Amino acid sequence: MSSRVDGPRKVTGRARYGLDHNFPGMVYGYLVTSTIANGEIEAMDVTAAKSSPGVLGVYSPFDPLELRTPSTPLFGETWVPMQDKEVAYYGQPIGFVVAETFEQARDAAMLVEVSYRQRPAVTSLRDGLATAEDAPAARDGSPPELAILADGVESIEDALAASEVVVEATYSTATQNHAAMEPHSAVAVWEAGTLTVYSGNQAAYLQQMELAAALELEQSAVHTVNPFVGGAFGGKARTSAPAFLAAAAAKALGRPVKAALSREQVFVATANRPGTVQKIALGAAGDGTLIAVRHDSFSSTSMDRSFIEPTSHTTSPEWYATQNLAISQKMVPLNIPPGTFMRAPGEAPGSFALESAIDELAVALKMDPVELRLKNNSTGPMASDLQWSSKHLEECYRIGATRFGWTNRPPGERTDGDWLVGVGTATAMFPAIRFPASVEITLRDDDTAVVSTGGADPGTGLFTVLSLVGAESLDISPERVTSRLGDSAFPAGGLSGGSTATASAGSATMIAAATVIDSLLAAASSAGAPFEGSEVTYADGRVQDGARAMTFGELLRALGRTSISATGSSAPGEEMSKHSFSSFGAQFCEVRVHRWTREARVSRMLSVFDAGRIINDKTARSQIIGGMIWGVSAALHEGLEVEGNGRHANGDFAGYLIPVNADIPEVDVHFVEYPDTLHNDVGARGVGEIGAVGMAAAVANAVYNATGIRVRDIPIVIEDLLE
Repeated sequence: MSSRVDGPRKVTGRARYGLDHNFPGMVYGYLVTSTIANGEIEAMDVTAAKSSPGVLGVYSPFDPLELRTPSTPLFGETWVPMQDKEVAYYGQPIGFVVAETFEQARDAAMLVEVSYRQRPAVTSLRDGLATAEDAPAARDGSPPELAILADGVESIEDALAASEVVVEATYSTATQNHAAMEPHSAVAVWEAGTLTVYSGNQAAYLQQMELAAALELEQSAVHTVNPFVGGAFGGKARTSAPAFLAAAAAKALGRPVKAALSREQVFVATANRPGTVQKIALGAAGDGTLIAVRHDSFSSTSMDRSFIEPTSHTTSPEWYATQNLAISQKMVPLNIPPGTFMRAPGEAPGSFALESAIDELAVALKMDPVELRLKNNSTGPMASDLQWSSKHLEECYRIGATRFGWTNRPPGERTDGDWLVGVGTATAMFPAIRFPASVEITLRDDDTAVVSTGGADPGTGLFTVLSLVGAESLDISPERVTSRLGDSAFPAGGLSGGSTATASAGSATMIAAATVIDSLLAAASSAGAPFEGSEVTYADGRVQDGARAMTFGELLRALGRTSISATGSSAPGEEMSKHSFSSFGAQFCEVRVHRWTREARVSRMLSVFDAGRIINDKTARSQIIGGMIWGVSAALHEGLEVEGNGRHANGDFAGYLIPVNADIPEVDVHFVEYPDTLHNDVGARGVGEIGAVGMAAAVANAVYNATGIRVRDIPIVIEDLLE
């Protein structure tokens, strides 16, 4: 099991994150945020702030920095602060103070006085269900409402009425905050008309595009650097407010600017996972065959309607085979911070509702929940004629049931002293996706190689994966390969999001390796070269012609060259018209609920996953475990509470609960490895997101098994379990 190549730098503090960069003459910026959720700024008195010690500039909608709203092909428009006087949520960035020290900037920001023309705020998802709007088309282009009915069936209600067993319920999931360890931040430096920004981001080239558009620059005039990202999973896919403001302020002042959100500002001035309400009805025959599935979803969204959580479209049309399907996705615009991608967007909260409903159906049928799931195992998405390229979910469940002891669970109540003990299970799926990506490989005269790409490693293990794929493709040991990431000067390496990085950048690495080897062989047999006129081959890091061999380093030295480089590019192709692609898994969980205090604690977890080829077991296992912990957190801990005026009641780590070590038991992960070369040449599918899918439902199902109480809203709290 190979270690993480970036591990030593991180644990010894030698890994440099965005805020670790310091420059002569650097100054500090601090954001001012709104204290209302809906209205218009009438005035901002900045007199006291401007006269404070060390203050160099105070910016507001009345005296803004020069910025424009950028738009990129992947994300569309990205919001930029202070473009107008409208306030749409509590905590919206509305000002920026720059001073000689951080403390001076922070203290001066507290002196800015804001007058508003306030309007009533709309903050309740539940209250807005009756006036919900149709959501935009899903990410696959399907409309917000979709029905697939068997021949002769006129409506989903008719299909449900014809089913022998029907379960119907409403489920809800709370709003969640990314709360990354590294707050959104940036250091911006202008030099000779070129902007360099050091900032944690999930794709250097995307941040380069957004900053160039916002500042009306050529992309070549913007250099973004983010080799290390302190937590992301969607929350740092787009450029943050501190990065936009630091870049513009650095240009205006002619000095480097460092800016970071405070921990409290991270909860309001960034973006969250929207809350959801999901109404599900399942109809089945007496033997468990699914006859009908209806899944109506509602997601909160900000007033700009920039993002919804696509829970119905990303689960019910794909997970199970059913004769009739009807799904809908609606949104409820609220005066809250914008939503964004967050680990398994759609699938994580969608799986809580769907997998809870499947468990309820199993109870109604008096059927084993595992057997019910396998009986209705899908061969491909319902809305497509394309089957899964590779699916071994049944094997995941069979191995998991044996390994977890599922088949030995008692039929009735199980206790351990004062604890009620229950077990639950759930399916996990997440689409296998690839983005266009380019990678450069350089062979050096010291017999080492460098793999470079602009993608990022927000802790997911891409540094390690690319060194391993590069070494394998070059037929040398991984110790001789260095991977470089997170720099817009490198080839655009795709986005570290959507569980795409390994498949995307890994495929490009294989192509780059083949290309650089071809170039090496051509140089080896060229006129005046050591193998002039010979037919040469490459193996084990050596060039040979049958009579002799030279390492590529020896050959480069003989040629008088220090290095040779090539770039490889990869993108989704004709495979998309032949198969559907997904990773699959089975989640198992044991929960203990105290008989008297009703405290719920997870005591055992197991995940078994079919994610194609696993490049590095340590990093893949770490990703799955992290996702499982997120699932437990969603089930038992996390939930942003929004007051009527739009303020977050628990917008800090004192009130926003997340699990700690004592909340998480020993976790077991197992992979069934079937390389999926139909998806990409590496054979790998993503593991970054799928670990969070299904686990919250497995916890809730275990709570039901332990207590007989079905909780349909997460996070589950003690009050839910009072008899």
